[in-house]
Amino acid sequence: MTANQILIGQGDLPCVLEGRYANRHGLIAGATGTGKTVSLQVLAEGFSDLGIPVFLADIKGDLAGLAMPGEENPKLSQRAADLGLNDYRLRSYPVVFWDVFGEQGHPVRATLSDIGPLLLSRLLNLTDIQQSVLTLLFKYADDRGLLLLDLKDLQSLISHASENTAELGKEYGTVSKQTLGILQRELAALEHQGADHFFGEPALQLDDLMQTTLDGRGHINILAADKLFLKPRLYATFLLWLLSELYENLPERGDAELPRMAFFFDEAHLLFDDAPKVLIDKVEQVVRLIRSKGVGVYFITQNPLDVPDKILGQLGNRIQHALRAFTPKDQKAVKAAAETFRAKEGLDVATVITELGVGEALISTLIEGGVPSPVERARVCPPRSRMGAITPDERQAVVQRSPYRERYAERIDRESAYELLRARAEESVSTAGMGMEIQGFLEKAAKSAMTAASSELGRKIGKQLLRGILGSLGKR
Repeated sequence: MTANQILIGQGDLPCVLEGRYANRHGLIAGATGTGKTVSLQVLAEGFSDLGIPVFLADIKGDLAGLAMPGEENPKLSQRAADLGLNDYRLRSYPVVFWDVFGEQGHPVRATLSDIGPLLLSRLLNLTDIQQSVLTLLFKYADDRGLLLLDLKDLQSLISHASENTAELGKEYGTVSKQTLGILQRELAALEHQGADHFFGEPALQLDDLMQTTLDGRGHINILAADKLFLKPRLYATFLLWLLSELYENLPERGDAELPRMAFFFDEAHLLFDDAPKVLIDKVEQVVRLIRSKGVGVYFITQNPLDVPDKILGQLGNRIQHALRAFTPKDQKAVKAAAETFRAKEGLDVATVITELGVGEALISTLIEGGVPSPVERARVCPPRSRMGAITPDERQAVVQRSPYRERYAERIDRESAYELLRARAEESVSTAGMGMEIQGFLEKAAKSAMTAASSELGRKIGKQLLRGILGSLGKR
């Protein structure tokens, strides 16, 4: 092995991931219980050792073990010896815990303006017409300097639009109150699911995900996703937003010896299930272009067919664990997976995929010239960190010593659309009230003047009073 390689496993030949091709993306696939998590853990450790920051979502809680050294295990020690890992030793890794709900890590927040109408429409499961109205509202807010930071900002904007549909229609096109009502109900449902924890400030700073330790190891950022995963749309929207932010904000890097960051997208099928074409096209674009920014994206899923062909074709580094072939759909998945590998003489990939044991995988990575290596049936290396969950006290200790503990602890609620629209509404009510008072005063004055006009003295007083009132109004 060279200095910029990650050893994944050992077949007839060592299976290594070349650092210079790690930004060409990858796939870890296989049925439940076949070892995908361990493969992900080995890759995360390898990236960290090379000084490459990692971001991954921990759906079951077992990836949190990266924060603790592994426990002595004769079987793992024997496997390490069998694979020739002379430097194998147990160790912990520099982990930073994050959590959208702020319970098992630092709170992760983003503003509604950052998310934008396309991803928010996906999150709200809107129709095309409803999405166009939401986009219109975002433009209206931008044109008038109304910051959309959290859910109450958008709720107040929708209420304002509902009360001023005629005004909106003159400049932006017809907007029905019925559609606005649907948006309000969907937002209320989203808030009920706890999404209000995610929207707001202080927003996540990308630089905080891309740090290294003093000894040069990359931080492994772990998103606690056991609760978030129960809300699939929010889970997928959050990860896609983060990926899009990296793409839009990182400078071009071109070819380099090592990537800037490795991004793991677990349960990747959630990103594509029922997604509109425009969103899938956006994902394809981001995946295709983000590698020039130095970010390698790795999808983890049970079935390779979960990933659209245009995206699957961009994943150059493959770790395929066992698949089952019980149904016609399963058999199709096995055939599709087998066809994506570069053949190796004497290895029947389609058959082997169904025979792999736990901890075994078919591995093909990019080699010299960026071409896939012939597929190897390999035993995956044992991780050096703990395999499995950690205790709440261990997690809390990691959070407490994090450099980001104070930065994200308290929510900030600065002036935005909600406050500005409320102030305008109060001003409007106040102006309307003043107008009613003036009108009442005028009516009383006129009545008094008419009563007084029955006498000559009364007529003089009446004329003076009316002149005074009209004069004062004229000066206004």
